[in-house]
Amino acid sequence: MNAPRVFLVDDQPAVLKALTRLLTAAGYTVQAYHTAQAFLDSGNAGAEGCLVLDMSMPAMSGLALQQALAQRASLLPVIFLTGHGNLDSGIQAMKLGAADFLTKPVDDARLIAAIEQALARNRALRADHTERADLAARLHSLTPREEEVMNLVIEGLLNKQIAAALGTVEKTVKVHRARVMTKMQVRSVTALVRLVDRLRAGAPP
Repeated sequence: MNAPRVFLVDDQPAVLKALTRLLTAAGYTVQAYHTAQAFLDSGNAGAEGCLVLDMSMPAMSGLALQQALAQRASLLPVIFLTGHGNLDSGIQAMKLGAADFLTKPVDDARLIAAIEQALARNRALRADHTERADLAARLHSLTPREEEVMNLVIEGLLNKQIAAALGTVEKTVKVHRARVMTKMQVRSVTALVRLVDRLRAGAPP
């Protein structure tokens, strides 16, 4: 099993070196960047792991990188480090979804604990994203008529009622209904309802 990945972004070489040494010794695979833009250019916005990010950097700040990642629908949890203890920036970062906000010099144990929580969050987010993508693929495999039938099934209509609503015969509805259940990979209407609710509960994957 590959070691969990931690991406470091800090414009201070000494900090970057110290954190890289610490996290590598703790068993993580570390990739370090001196600028926020360098991280964006690396193509790792969609990678598995977490991001430990300096709040205040020239050119692109930590907050600006966080916002850029959000626009790219990145699932990487962000742990902010700051040497200034800027409460307003910390509040803004947390509102934007930061996993944690730590002040420099950061306590080693606290940083590793924050990273472990962020990695667990990333695994959960990625699993959820993969599941919803799979559900969306199942839904998109339905023909327009099959989707019509499915929507009426989950509303609780009987085959006879669905046939009347769609201007077709009950036998045809039974065929469509069977195909819906097969394509959606469920065996009961209850399971179908839960699956569709699960898919429609959040934003599309």
